[in-house]
Amino acid sequence: MKYSDFLQKTSLTKEELLCHAYGRWEGEIPQDIASLPAPPLLMFDRVVSISRDPQKRQIIAEADVKIDDWFFHCHFRNDPVQPGCLGVDAVWQLLGLYCTACGSQGTGRALGAKEISFSGQIRPHNKRVRYEVNIRRYQTISQTNTALILGSAKVFVDGQPIYDIQDAKVGTFRDIQYTTYPLMGPNAVGGIQ
Repeated sequence: MKYSDFLQKTSLTKEELLCHAYGRWEGEIPQDIASLPAPPLLMFDRVVSISRDPQKRQIIAEADVKIDDWFFHCHFRNDPVQPGCLGVDAVWQLLGLYCTACGSQGTGRALGAKEISFSGQIRPHNKRVRYEVNIRRYQTISQTNTALILGSAKVFVDGQPIYDIQDAKVGTFRDIQYTTYPLMGPNAVGGIQ
């Protein structure tokens, strides 16, 4: 996929998401752009809608539930359920993806969420998870072309609302990628730097 085409996309297939996760771009791209996590941590199979309209900024994605999803094998034995934190991570992933789809540069990092509530769960025989993220604030820092994004989300399983996430926050930051992994190099350790 060409980066210039990606910036115009209003939906993304699984193949395009994998292209993004693995950095398989055609042609030239900015040196420092955020990537999606690769499977198995990539938490959605398709993005069905990206709206960059300032009056209604939104990103919607779906995931197909598979009986053999990795987390069902370990969370929990004899009581398989998708960890709620993975649903929250999916929202952070989508916020970072939105920044990249708007042309922001830098590596994405989750910065928190104001309020998270769970009223249901995802089980192995469910069919589809839907993430609807409404962007409340999207701001770019013109000197660095980095961004800060704030959005609230509803997560549905088979049409039923099960999670409510208020004011999830993601930022993109320049020069923090750790590209020499697993070798020691710049950015090889975490903490506050």
